[in-house]
Amino acid sequence: MEERNKTLGEFIIENQNAFQYSSGELSRIINSIRLAAKVVNYKVNKAGLVDIVGAAGEQNVQGEDQQKLDVYANEVFIQTLINREIVCGIASEENDDFITVAGSDNSHSNKYVVLMDPLDGSSNIDVNVSVGTIFSVFRRKTPVGTPVTSEDFLQPGTQQVAAGYVIYGTSTMLVYTTGHGVNGFTLNPAIGTFYLSHPNMQYPKDGTIYSINEGNYVHFPQGVKDYIKYCQLEEGDRPYTSRYIGSLVSDMHRNMIKGGIYIYPTSSKAPNGKLRLLYECNPMAFIAEQAGGKAIDGYRRIMEIQPTELHQRVPFFCGSYNMVSKAEEFMKTSDS
Repeated sequence: MEERNKTLGEFIIENQNAFQYSSGELSRIINSIRLAAKVVNYKVNKAGLVDIVGAAGEQNVQGEDQQKLDVYANEVFIQTLINREIVCGIASEENDDFITVAGSDNSHSNKYVVLMDPLDGSSNIDVNVSVGTIFSVFRRKTPVGTPVTSEDFLQPGTQQVAAGYVIYGTSTMLVYTTGHGVNGFTLNPAIGTFYLSHPNMQYPKDGTIYSINEGNYVHFPQGVKDYIKYCQLEEGDRPYTSRYIGSLVSDMHRNMIKGGIYIYPTSSKAPNGKLRLLYECNPMAFIAEQAGGKAIDGYRRIMEIQPTELHQRVPFFCGSYNMVSKAEEFMKTSDS
């Protein structure tokens, strides 16, 4: 069978021994996410036909209106992971606190925790723009046999054993890494199977796309303003192209394939940035680095930041290695 036609299931089995702890649990977590993604994909693709778009009337812990599909996706991923009895804890951007999973025998014997943003970019649902799911997997820190604590979730990104995203768009893809490169799988909706379509994904070292909400320009720090001016200067391969969807998964996916940088900086409106370290930045940073890219908060490597709270926000610069390094130069110069 050609490499390109390999199914996700076959790929997982073949690569299971490459995992640091090859007990089969991590493979089963990826399989659970694959299953939940197919269920959510079905709902996303018929969202315009049923009463599942629009706000659910509640706000999540960040004070953002929850979309009905957000709530649905959250429940699907949580229940799928709980039912498979492979995780000891789950943290979701949509929930105030983490969920402890004891298992049917109440043994707390599972070894992994999953952190996720079940439906990223949900404000775009009702205008038919691609949305996605982001996930991150850690090995627990607390002893097996005891309930999980916040210590299991507040780990730096360097401790991730797997991370990935699902993009629900013109085609639905699952992209993930376990620390051995990044691979992308496209769903064949006719038979419900993901096939390896993008083996060994790599960021181009340089790119010509910058993705930032320029509407907030006046609120940005000086280093970001200077970098934007640099991107717009007619010199060499510039000006760069500005492309910003406002759906992190979509912006990151495009930039990884075509070469680019994504920036959500601090601003006078969002002093810590808007994106969450645990549910968005860490997993995307892991993927970016495994694909030859770079991810920083403007100064520090994202994956080395020690989290202090579940819903912590950080500024985020992520993408082609040389582009992120150039933005970092501007940030440091503006402070000196």
